[in-house]
Amino acid sequence: MSTETRDTVYIGKKPIMAYVTSTLIQLATLPSVNIKARGMTIGRAVDVAQIISRKTENAGYKIGEIRIGSESLESQDGRTRNVSTIEIEVKRNQ
Repeated sequence: MSTETRDTVYIGKKPIMAYVTSTLIQLATLPSVNIKARGMTIGRAVDVAQIISRKTENAGYKIGEIRIGSESLESQDGRTRNVSTIEIEVKRNQ
């Protein structure tokens, strides 16, 4: 097992506050954390970033760079589909 710190939170189907907590724990030791999502979980990633930036204003976190794109994935029936992706940077105010 590696001991390197991960600066990325991948959004899935867990409750939103699980991702908020995970991101805040990482931000305690890192200057910035990337929140990544694709497909149907993009809205949840935006919610996580908004909760951190708005509800913890006094803690000094803000949304940094936002990158959007798409990935080509092969579906179960063998066809190639494009899936939207988003990466949101949350960082501490300097």
